[in-house]
Amino acid sequence: MWMLAVYFVGVVVGLMATQGGPGTRLLLAVLWPMGPLAFLITVGGLLVVAAIAFPVFGVILAAGLATAWWLLR
Repeated sequence: MWMLAVYFVGVVVGLMATQGGPGTRLLLAVLWPMGPLAFLITVGGLLVVAAIAFPVFGVILAAGLATAWWLLR
């Protein structure tokens, strides 16, 4: 329920504080939650590329993921 409240607060702020026409304001207000999702996808992609480019980092990343899986199951 609190996530819905945060979303609606973001929509209100986006409608009031954004410069531009009504269409731009509405589009930005409705799509603002996609920003954190885009951040997570970007960071995930960078971790995969780093694991391939730097094998030692890949081993450390795999060990960390395996440990987290083992502790959280």
